[in-house]
Amino acid sequence: MLRSLLFYIGISLALVIFGPLGVLLLPLPFRQRYRVMNQWAHFVNWWLEKTCQLNYQVEGLENIPTTPAILLSKHQSAWETIIFQVIFPRQVWIVKRELLRIPFFGWALASLKPIALDRKNLRQSMQKILEQGKQRLAEGNWVVIFPEGTRVNPGEKKRYGVGGAMLAAQSGYPVVPVAVNSGEFWPPKSFIKRPGTIKVVIGPVIESKGKTYKEINALTEKWIEEMVAKIQE
Repeated sequence: MLRSLLFYIGISLALVIFGPLGVLLLPLPFRQRYRVMNQWAHFVNWWLEKTCQLNYQVEGLENIPTTPAILLSKHQSAWETIIFQVIFPRQVWIVKRELLRIPFFGWALASLKPIALDRKNLRQSMQKILEQGKQRLAEGNWVVIFPEGTRVNPGEKKRYGVGGAMLAAQSGYPVVPVAVNSGEFWPPKSFIKRPGTIKVVIGPVIESKGKTYKEINALTEKWIEEMVAKIQE
């Protein structure tokens, strides 16, 4: 409890700095802005290890392509939304629009060009994923999407949405599937963080050209779910 409390105090104080900083940096090109704001994720990674003794190991770094890609990942924890910024190249995220309203955190997030969705309007959300996703990819950014749409407990599974697969099929950019077991140590909606080592497995690139979005989604889901089952404790 004490370690987790110290962790949250540290990252909250950091947000008090990075939130207004994100606003001040808005006139800068996105590449430069991202480089500065990304330091918050590096701080969180370091602080998490120091306070909660929680770190990670990555398998499959050789599978990261040199060109932009669409990252489709299992989502068990808030952990991956932060540490993926440390592991993968410059990226933007599909997020809930209401997150942008959170003081400090929302300011920092808004400065990083997320694709913010109103989940009540599915048709408009899909259009934004396709239009803004193509734009972000063309600008040299990765697009991070959690196809299940929300965090799930270890051992659970939700229906895989097709937004990421449709973006891949229409844009021609490849998909990089990722499996994690972060929920074993940083459970969804839990204050307590358990010490240990989170496993991150990066799968082989799934080429989108010549495939339908249904084929891409099925291949992604199959690889992620089979790999998650292997790495669960």
